[in-house]
Amino acid sequence: MNKIDFANLQKAHEAHKEEIEEAILRVSRNANYIMGEEVESLENELVEFVGSGYAVTCSSGSSALILALMALGIKAGDEIITTPFSFIATSEMIALLGAKPVFVDISLGDYNIDCKKIKNAITSKTKAILAVSLYGQPPNLNALEKIAKAHDLFLILDGAQSFGAEFMGRKDSVYGDIATTSFFPAKPLGCYGDGGAIFTQNKELADKIASLRIHGQKKRYIHKYIGIGGRLDAIQAAILRVKLKYFANDILKRNEIASLYDQLLKNTRVALPKVFESRKSVFAQYTIRISQREKMIQYLKENGIPSAVHYPVGLHLQECFAYLGYKKGDFPNAELASNEVLSLPMNPYLQSEEVKKVCESIKEFWE
Repeated sequence: MNKIDFANLQKAHEAHKEEIEEAILRVSRNANYIMGEEVESLENELVEFVGSGYAVTCSSGSSALILALMALGIKAGDEIITTPFSFIATSEMIALLGAKPVFVDISLGDYNIDCKKIKNAITSKTKAILAVSLYGQPPNLNALEKIAKAHDLFLILDGAQSFGAEFMGRKDSVYGDIATTSFFPAKPLGCYGDGGAIFTQNKELADKIASLRIHGQKKRYIHKYIGIGGRLDAIQAAILRVKLKYFANDILKRNEIASLYDQLLKNTRVALPKVFESRKSVFAQYTIRISQREKMIQYLKENGIPSAVHYPVGLHLQECFAYLGYKKGDFPNAELASNEVLSLPMNPYLQSEEVKKVCESIKEFWE
């Protein structure tokens, strides 16, 4: 058996090669590379997919976050409650606006922010909760909405890893004041470069975000806001329009692969990911927790199996956030996860024989 591919981006292209390449050629022939019909059509199709509201595309998952914060009027000195166990962009965008990330520990059940611990972090300066749908599964969005409403806070969902996931039968993109996602190539719905989107049920917010992504313009060279250059390229929009047609099936395949992992790794010395009854994950990653992680990584590598650690150091312990004053031991669940999580190959194109090889190698490691 050949080496297993962690993300299988080449196979993802081959699966829809003719349609995708024709879409790229269509944009090239029209020579309309910025904004225009492809972007507008994609935004309409994204709204149809998630089921309601408004969608505004942008240049990346990071720009989606900063646009969301800007649209809500977050400014220097504001406090935003978020998780220390995520990719840095979540808190980085808060800090770039001069606001303060205030970390709350995670639950080891789903690795998302622990809603029960949020209340103690709220102060008079708190303006929003920025939660993350880590590894493809939403947090407890009902609980988060109740907390936000009770304390007059905005709720933002960083769904960079969870586009298409569901909570209580609805797509997670329709929850909160604003939800964001990323179309980075390795994400469940990925383009061929950087890309992202912002979702809201509020038309005024959608219109403001659409302006902010083009330097705050309301019409050409007339600027209402201080914004950024955060547009999605038309070529990326055209690619995403093709891939979105098949995305529901990709989610189904990811869940089938996750179920096979669950079955084969049951009753082993591995903590398996849990998907709660009210939720549907898109399994951006299939992430286990395991002792002797570094030895396991090396053993899998020797057997032609790639793996990844999402994420090895909590944000509260990163040098760039040292000014916040956190120390080791402040968030024990996040720190435990950082020491033990390991993401196994996960994509819609994995074969059952490949999943079996991964699981057999994990079992052999303990023998």
